[in-house]
Amino acid sequence: MIDTLGARITRLREQMGLSQAALAKRLHVSRSTVQSWESGHTRPSTDKLISLAKLLHTSTDYLLDCEDEHTICLDTYSNHEQELILRLLQYFDENPDPNHKPVDPAK
Repeated sequence: MIDTLGARITRLREQMGLSQAALAKRLHVSRSTVQSWESGHTRPSTDKLISLAKLLHTSTDYLLDCEDEHTICLDTYSNHEQELILRLLQYFDENPDPNHKPVDPAK
């Protein structure tokens, strides 16, 4: 399966628990605009792409398929929130769940 811009927007939006309408409201566009991006009929403008990346906590490179791995951008979080996130990640690294089965994010 080819991982398109639209597929990446859809997957990240759903991972955040946002509907198309909720994402559209945060970006000041219509729900049909988000649906058009996700279906691949249109592409977001440069400024909307940047806003999408910030809102979805990722990079524009990831959205545009210039990098394979999804990264989480912490720039929009306060220093305290970033520290908490990093502590949480460290905890999971140090205490792996033996029942955890890795999930392919492209599916």
